[in-house]
Amino acid sequence: MRLHLIQGIAVEDSGSGPAVVCVHGLGGTSNTWTSVQSAFEGHRLIRVDLPGCGRSVGDTQDISVQDMVNCLQMVCRTLSIERAQWMGHSMGTIVCQHLAQSSPALVKSLLLFGPLVAPADPAREALRQRADKVRQGGLAGLQEVTDALLNTAVSAHTKDHDPAACAFVRESLMRQTPQSYADYCLALSQVRAADIERIEVPTLLITGDADAVAPPAAVQAMARRMPKAVSQVLHRCGHWTPVEKPHECMRETRQFLKRYA
Repeated sequence: MRLHLIQGIAVEDSGSGPAVVCVHGLGGTSNTWTSVQSAFEGHRLIRVDLPGCGRSVGDTQDISVQDMVNCLQMVCRTLSIERAQWMGHSMGTIVCQHLAQSSPALVKSLLLFGPLVAPADPAREALRQRADKVRQGGLAGLQEVTDALLNTAVSAHTKDHDPAACAFVRESLMRQTPQSYADYCLALSQVRAADIERIEVPTLLITGDADAVAPPAAVQAMARRMPKAVSQVLHRCGHWTPVEKPHECMRETRQFLKRYA
């Protein structure tokens, strides 16, 4: 595995073959994908820590989804990646949609976990309130937000039967800096929806039956709007799909990558 630091952005680069680029969600890092890493055999796996997340540095004040897209485009230029299959989780699915809209030549296919086009109005307000709480409370505020999210973002089955997955989610969230986490919350609260009807690459949308962020009905409706999209629902799974259901996600990832290699 090679670690690149590209203008302060930490990028893990492993394997060889057709490129797959992974984009984490709010409160995530490149480690979001560690539990499904074995699914990428025969591919070049690129895992990015977005600015201010994980090991990456960068000023996140006033960051936007377009800034995240620009970051990923810069990483691809630097690593000579001209076309890739893209995977995203949560916020990362929105970033991937905007990337596919603005740089279609760079996107061969999309595999999106816990996908959403944009937050609904109540979710936008909740994100703004979450940002305020973290800004005002610092680490204590971030811990309060984290513990509240564990009650809603992870399925009851995961909490009861996979405490290690719950611990991973809690650690991922609490390792964010309050400043960057609040900045990303505000970015999500302001994002506009991509024109997904014009995204014509093969797309697989995977959500959980207990995902309150990307509920099955909304994901199925999203798939109907995209010319080449299908959706799948994993049972007893919340919003942290690759972490809560790694074996199912590995199976679907292998099949999808093989189908559109």
